[in-house]
Amino acid sequence: MTPACRFLKQHNVNFSVHHYQTDFNANHDNYGQAVAEELEVEANRLFKTLIICLNGNAKSLAVCIAPSSETVNLKQAAKCFNAKSATMADAEIAQKTTGYVIGGISPFGQRKVLPTAVDESCTNFETIYTSGGKRGLQIEFPTSALMSLLNANVFPLCD
Repeated sequence: MTPACRFLKQHNVNFSVHHYQTDFNANHDNYGQAVAEELEVEANRLFKTLIICLNGNAKSLAVCIAPSSETVNLKQAAKCFNAKSATMADAEIAQKTTGYVIGGISPFGQRKVLPTAVDESCTNFETIYTSGGKRGLQIEFPTSALMSLLNANVFPLCD
């Protein structure tokens, strides 16, 4: 059981686990789309978890949760966290901070609790999917869990 699944169980969140075979390395450019197709889920309901650096500081990190079918607007993300700028965190920093590998970062059960924002499109769905904490594993859970358990701000993050 991954830390993400343990976290949800500890907080009595009903969730379901979905396994997939999509190869991260073979589908790197369209990984989210490939996973969504394999799971037969709309890509805009499958959310990715990204780690960003605020104001050019690798120690000032935040989490952005957005549909896998969309691109996060980093200017919007910076605005959400009251920062002047935002950049994608280096993969090594993201992995070390969260405890998860790239392609398997879950918003739940991360090593370090970070400020979190979720794209406003999440409110279109009663449940959404995110990584369950490793490649090959997605979890479906009530969208409200992001706000209640992670204190995530709902914000327009995507173009």
